[in-house]
Amino acid sequence: MNSLRIIGGEWRRRTLRFPDSPTLRPTPDRVRETLFNWLGQELTGLRCLDLFAGSGALGFEAASRGAAEVVMVDHSPKILAALAISAQALDTGPRVRIVHSDAVRFLSSVGSRFDVLFLDPPFHDAWMDRLAPLLPRVLADDGAIYAEAEKFLTGLGNWRTVRHGRAGQVFYHLMRRGEADGIE
Repeated sequence: MNSLRIIGGEWRRRTLRFPDSPTLRPTPDRVRETLFNWLGQELTGLRCLDLFAGSGALGFEAASRGAAEVVMVDHSPKILAALAISAQALDTGPRVRIVHSDAVRFLSSVGSRFDVLFLDPPFHDAWMDRLAPLLPRVLADDGAIYAEAEKFLTGLGNWRTVRHGRAGQVFYHLMRRGEADGIE
């Protein structure tokens, strides 16, 4: 089993364990720190969706920082089992919900809207193009998207990149609805 640490909030320094998988790329500490600086250190009251949950780094980090609800979606039984063990170890209670589903199926069927979407799909599978048309029905009008991709993204559907960075082969982006003014 691999491991990583939560870097902020209630569960700071707690360790998460996750299985080996060729498509799993846990978001590094430095990138997570940047992301939560962009979003604000506390996510109190926000509803977050971690669509390709994988290691759980982003979803558990959001819950640790006060998110009211975090829905973590993945399709791998091995990954889902590891997420459930981590949720139990952290005693997340009802704040974290783990869902076994395909990303497109989940977005097509969910009946609620989220404030933050963490989107870190497997690379080179055209996931972003498939997901973009479904985003308006699941994201709040002022919702944010954090996306990791194999290339720079100017936006996704109606959301435009407002901040971005690169760590090795991974481009990471913060997107907000509307115009991309002042990309940093």
